Amino acid sequence: MSRTTHRRIRIRAVAVPVVATALATTLLAACGGSGSGSDSKTVTMWTYPVIFDEAKNKEYWDGLVKEFEKEHAGVTVKVETFPWANRDTALATAIASGKGPDVVYLVPDQLPKYAKNIVPADEYMPADAKKDYTEFAMDSVTVDGKALGTPVLTSANPLICDKRVFDAIGETAYPSTWADLEALAPELKKKGYYATSYSGDTQQTLNMTFYPLLWQAGGDVFAADGKKTAFSDAAGVKALTYLKKLVDGGYTDKDLVTTTPKLEQTPIAKGKVACTWQNTPADVEPFWGKENIVVQPPLKDTESIGYGTVGALSLLKGGNKDLAGEWITFAAEAKNAAGLETSAGYFPARTSGGDLYPGDALQKAVGDTLPSMTAGPLHEKSREVMGVLAPEIQAALLGKKSPQDALDAAAKAADAMLAR
Repeated sequence: MSRTTHRRIRIRAVAVPVVATALATTLLAACGGSGSGSDSKTVTMWTYPVIFDEAKNKEYWDGLVKEFEKEHAGVTVKVETFPWANRDTALATAIASGKGPDVVYLVPDQLPKYAKNIVPADEYMPADAKKDYTEFAMDSVTVDGKALGTPVLTSANPLICDKRVFDAIGETAYPSTWADLEALAPELKKKGYYATSYSGDTQQTLNMTFYPLLWQAGGDVFAADGKKTAFSDAAGVKALTYLKKLVDGGYTDKDLVTTTPKLEQTPIAKGKVACTWQNTPADVEPFWGKENIVVQPPLKDTESIGYGTVGALSLLKGGNKDLAGEWITFAAEAKNAAGLETSAGYFPARTSGGDLYPGDALQKAVGDTLPSMTAGPLHEKSREVMGVLAPEIQAALLGKKSPQDALDAAAKAADAMLAR
């Protein structure tokens, strides 16, 4: 698939290479799902801490399971919550051994990796439900024309700024472009503030760190045919050079290039950062106060674009398709997904979800930026490419390599991986 600009949302999707890795080959040969057979009345689902509060997460899923089981006599649904860390390794191992769940929570860039193990949603999703999904939601889970998951939430990571910092320097205009932020940086530094915050720890997802800058510069991660990377071109170098200028100038905390402390220990929580695109209002509200959060569209170089994701439930092959499909359909109903969506400031994946935050100007402002978001590349090797690119970006920010050399090294390694 090529890059496509839609009326409401922009999605960058690239073709998946025909040649699979050894791991993918193992996955394709293995039986996904619980392998419990069509007579089983048990559905197992793996999810992750979308609701970070452990007690609230349990309360939400327990309540939903209870309602479903009430409507389906003799049926048992087991929802297991696993940590975000190393989730792909754990899932791939489980699938390869035939011990995977029936249903799993996935985000867009995971879908191509497991495509051959997923039952397309069209095989169980009611037609009226499919029509109810937003274009952003459906495009973000569609690979090679097939929906590989049922969306249950959408999100947006716009630029958010701390009003207190701008008041402290006597500035009333908020940045809308790279140049705006760079121009503010020296004055902010003089007064003891950082212009922004960048997480360069290689464990952080590039979707929320470097990729927004790459997209804003007009670049992309993969070439249109998906067979090679594209991040080392002029746009990529421009994005990394800009980021390095912020680090070298002391306009962002250099310690965060290599470490990821708890949020409460960072300059963001301490009110020392002007703007960030890597945190949501829900993240910073306990530290900034709701009244001090200013939501802006994503920064712009050649275009204004940010990262937004879609959380989806995917049905793995090998289990009870009908029953697991019914559970997914039930969990994804607008009224049932609302609790998951509002837990951390997410938004409905369906138009019938309506306004979950009536009277909330802050959430309305975030929701208004959804048309500027992309879920990023839908490519089988998205995560693997991040794995080779992130250390090279970090090396450039630490002054060990030039931006061009760092990106060239990452592209060489990534392209060799794509060619296998």
